[in-house]
Amino acid sequence: MAAETALALAVIVLLAATCLALLARVRAARRGADALRERERGFRMALWASNQRYWDFHVPSACLRYLVARQDRQGAEHDFSSEHADPAAVIHPDDLPGVVDRMHRYVAGETAEFASEHRVRADSPAATRGEWVWIRARGRAVEHDVDGTVLRLAGTSLDIDRNRAVERENRIASEVLRSMNEAVAVLDAHFRFLSVNPAFTRITGYSAAEVVGRGAEILDSVQHEPARGRGMRDAVEREDRWSGELWQRHGNGEEFLCAIEAATVRAADDARGERMYVVMLSDITLQKRAEEELRYLANFDSLTNLPNRSLLAERLSRAIVRARREGSRVAVLFLDLDRFKDINDSLGHATGDRILRAVAARLQQAVGHGQTVARLAGDEFTVILEDLAAPEDAERVAREIIMAFEAPLVPEDGQEVSVSPSIGISLYPDHAQVPTELLKRADAAMYQAKAAGRRTYMRYDDSMEASIRRRATLAGALHKALDRGELRVVFQPRLALADARITGAEALLRWSSPEHGEIAPTDFIPLAEENGMILEIGEWVLREACLALQRWRQHGLTSLTMSVNMSVLQLLRGDFAEVVRRVLHDTDIPPQALELELTESVLMANAAQTAVKLQAFRELGVSLAIDDFGTGYSSLAYLKRLPITTIKIDQTFIADLGHDPEGAAITTTVIAMAHGLGLTVVAEGVENEAQAAFLARHRCDEIQGYWVSRPLDAVACMAFIRNRHPPARAAEPLPAAAP
Repeated sequence: MAAETALALAVIVLLAATCLALLARVRAARRGADALRERERGFRMALWASNQRYWDFHVPSACLRYLVARQDRQGAEHDFSSEHADPAAVIHPDDLPGVVDRMHRYVAGETAEFASEHRVRADSPAATRGEWVWIRARGRAVEHDVDGTVLRLAGTSLDIDRNRAVERENRIASEVLRSMNEAVAVLDAHFRFLSVNPAFTRITGYSAAEVVGRGAEILDSVQHEPARGRGMRDAVEREDRWSGELWQRHGNGEEFLCAIEAATVRAADDARGERMYVVMLSDITLQKRAEEELRYLANFDSLTNLPNRSLLAERLSRAIVRARREGSRVAVLFLDLDRFKDINDSLGHATGDRILRAVAARLQQAVGHGQTVARLAGDEFTVILEDLAAPEDAERVAREIIMAFEAPLVPEDGQEVSVSPSIGISLYPDHAQVPTELLKRADAAMYQAKAAGRRTYMRYDDSMEASIRRRATLAGALHKALDRGELRVVFQPRLALADARITGAEALLRWSSPEHGEIAPTDFIPLAEENGMILEIGEWVLREACLALQRWRQHGLTSLTMSVNMSVLQLLRGDFAEVVRRVLHDTDIPPQALELELTESVLMANAAQTAVKLQAFRELGVSLAIDDFGTGYSSLAYLKRLPITTIKIDQTFIADLGHDPEGAAITTTVIAMAHGLGLTVVAEGVENEAQAAFLARHRCDEIQGYWVSRPLDAVACMAFIRNRHPPARAAEPLPAAAP
């Protein structure tokens, strides 16, 4: 009994133990299942949260399987489902060969893992949106056969379509920054450099390594308002953006002008994100310099650096406004250089430009740097005088300008040149109210100054308008005068005081117009010189004079000489010496019977150049005379070097004889000086016997004027000469001059 009881007890204990063991195993299995479900849930959540998809690929069958999570409309996931797909149907055809190649390389053991970025269809288990999306797939072998060959791969795929678009945008932005001509820099909240593009290095001279971590003040100018750099940074910090121009310092220490755009950016979308600053710099130094040069060229004359016509008009307008407000006067002085075209043609344009620069400097010095001196064109200059109390103030300045040009100019080449200005004056409000009219009337007055003999000034008056119109009319009529036979040559005899003998005559040009009547030489000869007709007219006068002398010689007057005036254009243009030689040959006149006259002002304008030109006439045997001597301020040194034979004293000095001691003193001095140089002296404009007697007492050689005879035509002049003394019985030709 006891044995049975013990056995039953043992069985019960064994059953209890078995039950306990089974219970423990069930509990363990349950805990394992729970853990597995938790791990599965964690895996599922990880895949879901990372937006990744699980896949495995069976290599022998090329079967691709995806594990796809399903979710309801509220986004709560229910379960994973497994879907199969054909790789060729899922992967983009352009990417498939690359994916297959990378898979083969991994299976062959050439790579440590399978990794590929490629496109898959949007409706494939791997895709979440779009027609084709980019994914990044990674995986490793999870199953091998007995010989180690890979049978299955498993891994995940990640939708990187958005990331790839962002990366592409970043690459484009990076390339744009690298290729920009403007310097771009990113700075932190304390204006320390974080990054710069290559253009920054090119423009500033600082490499990225040299500036990253350093403050923006390394670029601040030390010469041009250094505080402006700090002001710019304060402004962009306060207002989030700034634009303007600043001088910046280059890495080599030089400074350059920059156009700067600065803006604030933040590292996060909210306003509390980290502040950063993007600064764009453009070097505009050359651009500004070019703009300044263009502005200068638009307002200043490039040759003389004086204001040009445009700036003159602007300044004159402002001067008129001030004068109207203050009740004062403004004067415009219009200057034109006398015979500058002749100087320019003879010496060349390069020398002419140097002379113009010297004129500009002399003119500015004469009127002072507080007044506007402008160059309009060619040899035309204009002066604006402000705050004038009376018109006489403008005339005083005009006289000072003329006196300033009495001394020869010395251009850069060191060759002395004498020039003189003719000046016209107009006044606001007396003559005009607007700049254009003031300039026009000053120009009209200047032409009157030239007509009055040059090297003088004239103030505008209303009668000058009529004079200008007449001048224009005469200029047009002069073109037809020679062809119509309206020009003629008359002759005024010259008398030797020693024996009261007629020695020759001077050929003088006259113009009788049917429309305009008798026109004075002082009116039309300057016009002929301006338009160039003097070349044709001058040759015609020379031939007519030589033909008249030829006829006189044929009538026995073989000892006479003929004086012909020569224009500066004839002297300086072409080969006038050859023209003279040809005319002498054609008319059979010996060279020593001809005398050419040039005014003193023409000779002295450029004595050195003139001396070379005149030597060609002396080599022909032709005599040379200085006409109107005493009006051009001759240099005795140049006078001695010129190949002249005769000096003709200007009639203004002769007219003063008998009542002006100064005129008498000048005349006697000129006679003595000329005789000292071995020159013949002729007095022009002798009108009475007292003048002739004075000149005879002081040993003047010859006289010419109305006291001897008025100008006559060729026939009348020959008759006058024959009546003074009969011709020699046997006329012998004058010997030819030695070459």
